[in-house]
Amino acid sequence: MIKLHDRITRMRTQTTVVTERGQVSIPAAIRRELNLKPGQPLVWEKLSDRECLIRIPQKKKPLGAKAMLGFAARFRGEKGRPTDKWMAILREGEK
Repeated sequence: MIKLHDRITRMRTQTTVVTERGQVSIPAAIRRELNLKPGQPLVWEKLSDRECLIRIPQKKKPLGAKAMLGFAARFRGEKGRPTDKWMAILREGEK
């Protein structure tokens, strides 16, 4: 019977091979466990001559105008509304 510690160690230590183009595949079990998606950035940090640390950077929330992209789309109906209708709705509270 396989001990739990042995199973956990095997999950965390898997071997891959570097291709001629310098590419490495991340084992599927690790991709699933870390919820990695295609295009996901990874940060590589050299710790010593034989060790590397690979970190998953936190997603940064957009600031400024980029934060507003798509915001107005939430308020559109299926066909959208003309600006004058929206302005009337928004100004109802001002009366």
